[in-house]
Amino acid sequence: MTTETSFPAPRPETHSGKAGLSATVESHLRAYFDAHEQGLPSSGLYSRVLQEVERPLLSLTLSQCRGNQLRAAEILGLNRNTLRKKIRELGLNAGRSRRRGKRAT
Repeated sequence: MTTETSFPAPRPETHSGKAGLSATVESHLRAYFDAHEQGLPSSGLYSRVLQEVERPLLSLTLSQCRGNQLRAAEILGLNRNTLRKKIRELGLNAGRSRRRGKRAT
């Protein structure tokens, strides 16, 4: 049994022809299924997809919030403690970042 951890690059076309997160995910999933030619992916696809999406979602949201976990949790619609648990589980760096242009003196 092989472990599948990454999805192939999406094809440019989408089912609906609309740009957006749902269309992008659909395109990636279509390419993923197509990569298996006649077969189907191994069991556990749902969990693998969630893992692939959760890490960049949390990481980018925290980055955009400059590490402010309360603000990131609000944007994500999560309880702050739930976000902190996920940060630990995923081993993400959640420290506050300094604003650009500001230096400690």
